[in-house]
Amino acid sequence: MQSKNVFLEFLSTISDFKTLARAISLVENDTQKGAELLRNLIIHNTPIIGITGPPGAGKSTLLNALVHDLLQAGKQIGLILVDPSSPFHFGALLGDRLRMTQHFTHPNLFIRSVASRGSLGGLSDKIIEITEVMKAYPFDYIFVETVGVGQSEVEIAGLADTTVVVLVPEAGDSVQAMKAGLMEIADVFVVNKADRPDAELFYNHLSQQLEINHRNHIPILKTIASESQGIAALHTVLNGLAISPNTERKLLLFSSKAYRIIQYQRMKSFDKKQLLDKLKHAINEPHFSLFKFAFQFENL
Repeated sequence: MQSKNVFLEFLSTISDFKTLARAISLVENDTQKGAELLRNLIIHNTPIIGITGPPGAGKSTLLNALVHDLLQAGKQIGLILVDPSSPFHFGALLGDRLRMTQHFTHPNLFIRSVASRGSLGGLSDKIIEITEVMKAYPFDYIFVETVGVGQSEVEIAGLADTTVVVLVPEAGDSVQAMKAGLMEIADVFVVNKADRPDAELFYNHLSQQLEINHRNHIPILKTIASESQGIAALHTVLNGLAISPNTERKLLLFSSKAYRIIQYQRMKSFDKKQLLDKLKHAINEPHFSLFKFAFQFENL
């Protein structure tokens, strides 16, 4: 009983990075202690800011500039960097050291690099649990950077309190951005690499499209992240959004999170090896249908 109380005390009071890292590992590894941890966490109202956008938009550079200024201001920052992963071994192909070498040893910065594990939404299948554990530590901000997989980036909107969509002039006109699903999820648009040709034209097209969609209240900022230009203005906007949350939006986000947690718990006991074994035999049968094969498992 005493050891259990000690463990619960550990769960509810995460006061150092070593304990935080251990707690995240318990959750990531789907342990019984990890489940107990999630039920007993005492979390802070830390804003979660998602950084998303198509590949090559400069998300990592922008985040690096943001983190630099916030650390200079004495803020405590948590980063979750979601890396692409192999569908075979599920390991992260990129590491936090590759993107944050400048700040890696800073005492006010905690970095967790996680694999997307084939998730279509650009996020890890344990991302909700990881962010909740991160909120048990008194960070000022928690940033989540996605892998940048295009249309499926909309999944970030179900996780973050504020979603920053990073685009570049070469991304094409605002209609292309809308088709990618990014127009609907953004709380802030950042036109990065704003010193490039057609940046002003792209900015104007994006503004017009937001007005057509009745979303002209969404701020659009220009940045040159590699030179830290526009970063201070982005800080100001993010602070304003963090202290003035949209209650209705928060409810929708929480319902999305709850759905994913319930979905995971229901599928937790599903035997994937048994599925593979059955598929090996079924796939060679005449008139094989993937849907017919899958539907036989719906009541398990």
